[in-house]
This record gives sequence, C-alpha cells and structure tokens, in this order.
Amino acid sequence: MARGLNKVILIGNLGADPEVRTLESGSVVATFNLATTEAYTDRQGNRQSITEWHRIEMWDSLAKIAEQYLRKGSQVYIEGKIRTDNWEDKDGNKRSTVKIRAQSMILLGGRPEEYASSSNASTNKPLVEQSSPSTEEIPPFLTDDNEDDLPF
Repeated sequence: MARGLNKVILIGNLGADPEVRTLESGSVVATFNLATTEAYTDRQGNRQSITEWHRIEMWDSLAKIAEQYLRKGSQVYIEGKIRTDNWEDKDGNKRSTVKIRAQSMILLGGRPEEYASSSNASTNKPLVEQSSPSTEEIPPFLTDDNEDDLPF
C-alpha cells in the first residue's frame, strides 16, 4: 500500500521581517508570511496576476538563519509540509489555521540591504541552508560509483 506525501515547494517574497521567539523549552521558532505571485493571460488577452499568501514556520537552526538573513522583500525557496493547528478560542469556538512548516530554505536573489551593510558582510558565510540527505538515502543510480560503466 502506498504511503501519503505531504510536500510543499514555494518561491516567494517575505511580506515583513520574520517574527522570532524563543520558547520556554529553549526551541526557537520563526514565522513570516510569504507571497507567491502567478501571472496568467485572461480570456480577453490581458496579463493578470494573482498573489497567494502563505504562513511559514521555521524551527531551531533554520529559525536562527531566518532571523539573521531574512528581511521584508527577501526572495526565498522553501520546502516544507502543510500543518493545521486546531484550538478553541476564549468563547469556546473551534478555530484552525493552515501553515507551512519549512524543512529547508534557499535564499534567492541578492543579499538583503541590512545584511550587506552590517559588519558580518565581509564573512563568507553561505546564505543557503538546505537539508541534505545522508549517503544512505541517495539512490544508487545517483552516486558517482559507476563512472567506469559509462558508454562514452
């Protein structure tokens, strides 16, 4: 029987600087809204665009990177999972919200202005944080082990 897949890939721009907080447990969480815009041509031949807003949540090391490098307007590539939070409000009404829990992120475009003007700008820290699979997770046909078997 096949298992389900919950995977989201987004490329968009931050609507505001990330909100970062440290929980009592010591975990760090960053949240922000990400805008994705799609362009299309309507039936009259006019170019149109539609913007969708996504609530993004990042945890621990990814949240710390978001705090350091992401700013309003930053363009990012996000991979994550859809999560739904359910709760009861103070009046006893059931509420829910959908968000994307980011698992990896790649900064796209240039460096945010605040980062470029900071004293850290001279360091060569990469602006990329992406989870990478261990070698056990890479299918054998994607490794370089069989280069001698190539017909050319």
